Amino acid sequence: MSSDSAAEENQQVWDVVVVGAGPAGASAAYAAACTGRRVLLLEKADLPRYKTCGGGIIGPSRDALPPGFDLPLRDRVHAVTFSLNGKLTRTRRSKNMLFGLINRPEFDAQLVKTAQDAGAELRTGATVSRVEQHGSAVPDRRTVAVVLGDGEVVLARAVVGADGSASRIGAHVGVKMDQVDLGLEAEIPVPPTVAEDWAGRVLIDWGPIPGSYGWVFPKGDTLTVGVISARGEGAATKRYLDDFIGRLGLAGFEPDISSGHLTRCRAEDSPLSRGRVLVCGDAAGLLEPWTREGISFALRSGRLAGEWAARVAEANDAVDARRQALNYAFAIKAGLGVEMGVGRRMLTLFSRRPGMIHAALTGFRPAWHAFAKIVRGTTTLAEIVRTHPVARRALGTLDR
Repeated sequence: MSSDSAAEENQQVWDVVVVGAGPAGASAAYAAACTGRRVLLLEKADLPRYKTCGGGIIGPSRDALPPGFDLPLRDRVHAVTFSLNGKLTRTRRSKNMLFGLINRPEFDAQLVKTAQDAGAELRTGATVSRVEQHGSAVPDRRTVAVVLGDGEVVLARAVVGADGSASRIGAHVGVKMDQVDLGLEAEIPVPPTVAEDWAGRVLIDWGPIPGSYGWVFPKGDTLTVGVISARGEGAATKRYLDDFIGRLGLAGFEPDISSGHLTRCRAEDSPLSRGRVLVCGDAAGLLEPWTREGISFALRSGRLAGEWAARVAEANDAVDARRQALNYAFAIKAGLGVEMGVGRRMLTLFSRRPGMIHAALTGFRPAWHAFAKIVRGTTTLAEIVRTHPVARRALGTLDR
């Protein structure tokens, strides 16, 4: 399609098109819309929709939410029970809330509404098959063509890919992953007596497979129970989940939902953009490598992607567009990238010595206090390693 024919058909060119309406995409759409740009948010599913996710909202997630966002919390966590493959159980408690728990369908839908209130337009049932930055569908060098599954072409000055860990936009950018994990989860309705026992308390179990762990997150009358481990250990991961549910005394309750999901963590040299296309959240492989926590990474990277996509949309040539995209990549690497680097080191340590991690959190008060500060968002693991010589030396010694 030439620019003349596009003009003849009066085809709208959006400033920013965001693909995927999860936390990363909704945050990107909100941030771009707040700059006054014309923003289209594309989502293949109908909303609300279920997503395999523990639903923990830690401090960095809370702090990255739009101003005035009312978190739809299902529970407030004040206690954490730690166990080592079902043994050596100990509960740590806090007078102040550690973090909150949400149901993803409610949370995601509310984020999307916030983006719409800021001016973004939402289209559901829109499956993206590919993006093109050259070729007959692209009218000029300032425009990206987003091709939908039915052949419709949507034009934009900038595109943000937030379409999950199996991202088609990520494939276009050339995102490379160096860690893939399998998460299995069950949403288990429980009677009031069981729900009361779990209210305000989560369980974290360091699992039998290297690098694995399990969790119980209470959400009113439902317990979210899940496990995660490296891909390739599918049968062992399923056994771990079954054993975990059994020893918790929950095997007699029928799950409402049983689901699985692959999480993918980016390689350190993986690109975050190509031309006028940026990626964020799971599509970019941005998550914490040790805990595989992704919501805070999605919200923070989505906000940055939306802000920089608005600048890319204003770029008049390829050089300026690339400059803005590189600024986005720098912002990601300077913040989330540093956290991911420390997370990789922690995953290596945890995979080798889970008992040491368990002993520290359950028997060494400073380690518990550090955990509490991290989940509340008053510090990060990377900041602790950077500013505390003892922590830095200890992690360096254990790296070897």
